Amino acid sequence: MPEAPEAHSPSFESTQSYDYDIIIIGAGSGGLACAKEAQHNGATVCLFDFVKPSPQGTTWGIGGTCVNVGCIPKKIMHYTGLVGASFFDAQELGWKITVNKHSWKKMISTVNQFIKSINWSYTKELQKAGVEYINALASFYDERTVVYQDEKKGECKVTGKYIIIAVGGRPWVPKIPGIEYSLSSDDIFWKKKNPGKTLCVGASYIALETAGFLVEFGIDVTVMVRSILLRGFDRECAEAIGVYMAQVGIKFKYDSSPIKIEKETNGMFKVTYVTKDKDTNKKTEHFEIFETVFFATGRYADTPGLNIENAGLVTNRNGNFDTKNERTNVKHIYAVGDICEGKQELTPVAIQAGVLLARRLVLGSKLQMDYDNVATVVFTPLEYGSIGLSEEDARAKYGSRNITVYVARFTALEQAAVHREAHDGTPIESPHFSKLICVKNQHERVVGFHYLGPHAGEVTQGYCLAIKLGATKADFDNLVGVHPTTAEKFTTLHITKASGVTIEEDNC
Repeated sequence: MPEAPEAHSPSFESTQSYDYDIIIIGAGSGGLACAKEAQHNGATVCLFDFVKPSPQGTTWGIGGTCVNVGCIPKKIMHYTGLVGASFFDAQELGWKITVNKHSWKKMISTVNQFIKSINWSYTKELQKAGVEYINALASFYDERTVVYQDEKKGECKVTGKYIIIAVGGRPWVPKIPGIEYSLSSDDIFWKKKNPGKTLCVGASYIALETAGFLVEFGIDVTVMVRSILLRGFDRECAEAIGVYMAQVGIKFKYDSSPIKIEKETNGMFKVTYVTKDKDTNKKTEHFEIFETVFFATGRYADTPGLNIENAGLVTNRNGNFDTKNERTNVKHIYAVGDICEGKQELTPVAIQAGVLLARRLVLGSKLQMDYDNVATVVFTPLEYGSIGLSEEDARAKYGSRNITVYVARFTALEQAAVHREAHDGTPIESPHFSKLICVKNQHERVVGFHYLGPHAGEVTQGYCLAIKLGATKADFDNLVGVHPTTAEKFTTLHITKASGVTIEEDNC
């Protein structure tokens, strides 16, 4: 467990030896949080931010990936998809839906205007806090000095007692012919025109979330998967998501990889890809025509260009920093967020790490970031909430004989009432799922929590505290559930996988 904070003075004695007490490179979630917290507690802070345009020329304002090309627009567009899917329910429950056509132009205008309002609010917050914000591409001149270009002054340098790197990541795409015709997550949320028939390449949560909301808008969507869906997540849950997404109309091409993209005279794109036969390893070549090709094949740390060698900094081959309590190999230089090796690439993680780091540097706090049992949610059409270990990782860590897995499949009450259908008109049976993974010799302490169903973010957040505090299966059993909700399923789980009993349950 992290140490409790020590008593500290309410103000920070600012050093006179440097231009600033703290220089932060990167005004994403972690950098912004760290800057405001440090300035609030008495430090002088200089915050740099600069958005390098994507290969397609897309750019955006202050706030980093989450606000501009990540969590925020994704969640709104996911919600838009859920609203569309609910039209079926509405008609079954008596509503007369006369217009059921989605306007990409209207949606993207709403999303973009909302993002710009957040950009503006961040700028005003920094001004109010007294943080020096410089919109410029900063890099290291030496271990205490950052250099940047000013439009009027030319090359400028500033020094800091501490320097914090919070530059986040950017999408990685393979180097294949025609890759310049593709979009990434840096582009899709600012695209003014409906993407039309779309190929989503990748099996990450970004690929599946994007494919999920596109298909709910009535778009023809294909997902191309090289190996497995949602690597690193619980396999049973990942595979269930794939089944559900296929039911709502997404076409999957497994064991396939694109090798070439060609632009046709009509503006469409011919994608040539190879498919590998699992049994024979034989590869066959195919092609298909799409209006949009979207890649979500991974991300890389945006550390190239920082001239880290000038500061004596060392990164891994992937550009990430090996950190201990956010400290890099140079004692007064720190890193927060996605560029920290082995840490969760999640906005709340970056924010928490940034705030706690600021308090340690400015106030002398001893409280460290706790990276264990961080909850996360995948906003696919079948939402997926996860805390702790997957079943595979739990068995590897504690031994299969020492693990008990409690499970239930069901249909949320609202959807059970209306009998939701797949795109081909067949009923969707028991798509929702609750799973607790427990360690037998630790009084059945819960080390894995997995949920597939509506409002996964709210359900998962609610249980996260209990699991961080070491909740056992008995604690879940002694909890009175809120009825009728999907969250209450975790208070009534009684079937184990080892029992061999069917895990289908009643819907109320």
